[in-house]
Amino acid sequence: MKKTLLAVALAPLCLQSQAFASDTTYQEDEIVVISRSVKEPLHIAANVNVIDSYDIEKSGATNLTELLRGRSGIQVSDSNSGSVFAMRGFSGSQAANNTLILVDGRRLNNIDIAAPSISAIPLNQIERIEVLSGSAGVLYGDQAVGGVINIVTKAPDSAGGNIRVSGGSFNTYEGQGDISGSLADDWRYYLVGSYNQGDNYRDHNANETGSILGRIQYQTEKDLFFVETSYYDNRRELAGSLTLEQINEDPRQANPSNIKDFNHEKTTAARVGYQHQLTKDWSLGADLNYSDTDVETFSWGSPGKNERSLLEFTPKAVANITTEQGDLDIVTGVDLSRGESEFSSGRSNEQNVSSVYVQANIPQNHQLSYVIGGRYASAKDDLTDKSVYPNGVKLDQDAHALELGLNYRPSLEHRIYLRADDNFRFAKVDEQAYTSPGVVGLKPQTGRSYEAGWDWNPDSHTVRLSLYRLDLEDEIVFDPSAEKPVGGAFNGANVNADASRRYGANLVWDWILNDMFQFGVEYSYVDAEFTEGTNSGKSLSWVAEHSGRSYLSVDITHNWQLFTEAVYTGERFLEGDNANADPKLDDYTLGNLALNYTRDAWLASLRVDNLFDEQYVSSGFYSDFGNGYYSGTGRAVRLTASYSF
Repeated sequence: MKKTLLAVALAPLCLQSQAFASDTTYQEDEIVVISRSVKEPLHIAANVNVIDSYDIEKSGATNLTELLRGRSGIQVSDSNSGSVFAMRGFSGSQAANNTLILVDGRRLNNIDIAAPSISAIPLNQIERIEVLSGSAGVLYGDQAVGGVINIVTKAPDSAGGNIRVSGGSFNTYEGQGDISGSLADDWRYYLVGSYNQGDNYRDHNANETGSILGRIQYQTEKDLFFVETSYYDNRRELAGSLTLEQINEDPRQANPSNIKDFNHEKTTAARVGYQHQLTKDWSLGADLNYSDTDVETFSWGSPGKNERSLLEFTPKAVANITTEQGDLDIVTGVDLSRGESEFSSGRSNEQNVSSVYVQANIPQNHQLSYVIGGRYASAKDDLTDKSVYPNGVKLDQDAHALELGLNYRPSLEHRIYLRADDNFRFAKVDEQAYTSPGVVGLKPQTGRSYEAGWDWNPDSHTVRLSLYRLDLEDEIVFDPSAEKPVGGAFNGANVNADASRRYGANLVWDWILNDMFQFGVEYSYVDAEFTEGTNSGKSLSWVAEHSGRSYLSVDITHNWQLFTEAVYTGERFLEGDNANADPKLDDYTLGNLALNYTRDAWLASLRVDNLFDEQYVSSGFYSDFGNGYYSGTGRAVRLTASYSF
């Protein structure tokens, strides 16, 4: 039986495609919406990888971090408070602002520098994950620099549900459940909840996390309407950084200065969406999203509180016009957002971002098409900081992005693409409020990505090769050597850094040997360095030049399946060591294993992460006053059982 290597079968269509794709026959790959319209991955002039529900299930992974580690060149940083995903050569602290995380197309990134709360999306809620490697400045604008990760949640397209429980190392316990059904002929509902608690690997690092989501949906052949609300609560103790000597002595210990530290985040969100098939060729849609977050912290002996909210309105029009040369695809829209943030330290900001964009995929014939697009964005900040801007300051900035791409399919098995895409990001409130004396407002970070790729998809193989170059100007970073602001509490400041460039390559090979064995290997290379200034020629910190992943999946019997993988991260300089003054941190390989058993509606899985108990540094920061290191999680065993009804 023939399988695609992206999935074993067509993934269930996204909500948009369910409503509007009834007249189209799809014969290859899954449907993705990361292009802000319904397309198959090989019809997009970009490097797109889809991780579907089958991939998630066979991996035995229990969270997004372990599922995505090493895929599509993703490098993971974790300061024992939550993971950050870096793509295309960014450090851990910069990744949160240069990798765009979406949930059903809704931004999960915050208006301050806090990393997106990845733990807010339990795996039982996920239908598939779409990963676009590279810039997407035209389609998504701000922060879509290194890549875009779109998490597509399950839709209430059938009646049923699932109950899942698990437990394992470090006193970890988790329960998840979801149910969906029909309210009337065209009305459906979906409810999902999860709860997780555990001590985690390090001392004083326990977490208690819960989430709940409810959705009501109305759907006909021409219309789709939904209302969705969710609540997320996560409290985690913070173990603090260690010296290398402390890690070698006991990597699980907490910093004695942080034994009272914690972070408690509570987020309430609501979402309303409507889409209408206006004509055979055109559809209209709009989403209205709102989220409100309260964060309480205690860090280094001081309490803190941060309140932030984000309101988004994203109307768009999508066309799929059949011509003699092929399908002409157009997507155009407006993105409007208002973010507000208020800190107990006396800092606050209101940021209003307005964008307009258009992208067209124009066929020349049934084999060749090109894409062209553009976006214009403006950002207005009303910022107050009691130390730096006690009287407040207003900032008005803008940026634009252009895109040009070529997609060529000489046969069903081969695809070649070329792509150039601009990118940009505006400074966050934390960054704008902590700059050196005389610097009033950081300039927008801008850049351009160039990429070429080749895909080969015979019956039993998938080979994907991509080569890229990413050039950045005025990259927004924290420089510990910069002059601190007037009234600043610590040394250093946020700056527009010297120009930098990143070369890279990504090679993926998946091979279905037979009905029993599936094998895959992925290798990523990144050459990232400064090209101007005092650090010209120096490597960008916390970017591993070499990384990769390999896996083997074995269908032992009809009921038993074995999955093994090895994830490699190469040597890299400690984050902030822009002068490359200290030696690189050691490389490491994490071995993971999962044994899955299925029978009828039952599934049981035994997953072992870091099988060989490798000791490694998962995050760290360079400082003239002493470096700080965070130890990676040791061997962790998790047993999971679930029942579907």
